[in-house]
Amino acid sequence: MALKQIDHGTPMYEEMVKLRSEVLRKPLGLKFTEKELQKEKQDILIVCVEDERLLGCCILSKHDSGTLRLRQMAVKKNLQGKGIGESIMSFAENLTRDKGCNRIIMHARNSAIGFYEKLNYKVTGKEFTEVGLPHHVMEKLIL
Repeated sequence: MALKQIDHGTPMYEEMVKLRSEVLRKPLGLKFTEKELQKEKQDILIVCVEDERLLGCCILSKHDSGTLRLRQMAVKKNLQGKGIGESIMSFAENLTRDKGCNRIIMHARNSAIGFYEKLNYKVTGKEFTEVGLPHHVMEKLIL
């Protein structure tokens, strides 16, 4: 299993979009717009692969000078619960440090809060609705 940063528009990026669509969007009846995908050119795109097969992914977007925002965390459904998400998060935290940032924030689906709490993320705000699902802002200082 390898973790790496990839470039927008590459074949691996296209695989990443497919995985995110399958895991995060299709169950809600949503699709990515071209405008949404174009915005990702500025983002840090992270994948977890094994034998060139995509297992999971996430995106880090600049929030402010010291903060990155985690978005679009997805692991193939049949591989969830096997440590892939934790590995992706560890890699994302190391990249955050490498970029000179000291905090990660996210809009976490309520169904994922337990996963992030195990990794020492804290809920910091009231519940809100995004893409039709309840979410909370979560954050962690990266020291």
